[in-house]
Order: sequence, then C-alpha cells, then structure tokens
Amino acid sequence: MAGPWPPIAEEPELDRYAGRVTSTPVGPKAEQTRKSILDAAIARFGSDGYQRSSVAAIARDAGVSRSLAYAYFEDREALFEAALDHDAAAVINEGVAGLAEPWAEAPSDTWPDELFITLLGALEHHPLARRVLAGLEPEVTRQVLGLSALEDLRAAVGQRLADGQAAGMIRTDIDPISVGRGAVNLWIGQLMAVVQFGWEGLAKELPHSRALFIAALAPPAD
Repeated sequence: MAGPWPPIAEEPELDRYAGRVTSTPVGPKAEQTRKSILDAAIARFGSDGYQRSSVAAIARDAGVSRSLAYAYFEDREALFEAALDHDAAAVINEGVAGLAEPWAEAPSDTWPDELFITLLGALEHHPLARRVLAGLEPEVTRQVLGLSALEDLRAAVGQRLADGQAAGMIRTDIDPISVGRGAVNLWIGQLMAVVQFGWEGLAKELPHSRALFIAALAPPAD
C-alpha cells in the first residue's frame, strides 16, 4: 500500500539509522516484541495520527529501543501500514467468527445485518481502523479497499454464500465469490458513513439494505 508521507522533523533521514539492528529477530520472543510494537503503534497512530507520531515515540510506548523497532519495520510508513492491517484484521476477525454458524442457526435474512453490527461494534475498540474509516488519514482512506485483511472477509462472505447455496438458502444462479466481494465493499462504505456522520441516519436505512439482500440472495419462491 503506497502512502508517500513526508518525514517528520524528529526523525531526520541521516539520524534514523544510527545504531539500527540490521537483521529481523525471529522466534517466540521476537513475535511478542513485534506485537508489542504494533499494539503501541495502533494506539499512537489511532490517537495522534500519522503526521504527529514517530517511530521513536512508538518504541518508547512499546518499551523497546528505536533501533529495535526499525529491525521489525523499515520505516514509519511500513509501521503504519502494518499497524493498520493488524487493527483491521482484528475488526474483521470479530465479524468472520459469526459466519461460522450453521445456516439453520443464522437465516439468510439476518446474518448480513448481524455481521455489519458486529463490525461496527468492533471499531469502538480498534482506534486506528476507526480513524482511517473516519477519513482522518486522507492519504490512505482511498486505499482501504485494498487492505489485505479485507481479503479474509471477502473470502469468508463468499464461502458463506457458497455454503448457503449448498443448503438451499441462497439462489444458485449467482457467483458467490463476486457477490461476496460486492457485499463487503458496500459494508465498508456503510461503516465509513456511520463513523463519519453518525448511526442515526443509517439505522433507518438498514431495513432497506436487508430487503436488498433478500431480493438478491434468496431463492425464488416455488
């Protein structure tokens, strides 16, 4: 994901590499350290934004040296991208968990609403994903649909539709993968609308979204 932000003053190009670790650490402890850095980055970027955050500050928050942070992430941009994808993946994992229910326990006219509400609720405790959907990072907002984490959601929704076809709950004359991708794109747009403009207006529109899904997905009546 490209995001050509200008460097910030406290991380001049010539000083950034001083004392830098030249190889990426590996092993269980390294994974925990990487997660600590990502968690600190999510919190810092989520509250202060990209332009006002530095790798040095994030490293301090994570309890590691700046050089160690650079051992895991090449630069601030790479750290931001990894943090955003990590935070978005956590939101998406909450939504995907509900898609594992058997079709008999999640009828076709309710699971899309439940998935959307789950994703919306998850944003409350995932500050960086919420910040980007709110349009507060305009350099990357336009690239949200290209996040690798979203591919997991698209795949899960596509599989959900395919399973529904096998169960006789979803019409068989649609491509579940294509329709699933389209549905996810619509949900992302709705999430952005709620985060930016509030829930009240969209809440009144949810019954119409449900009607659209029913019309598009339900098998024709005999």
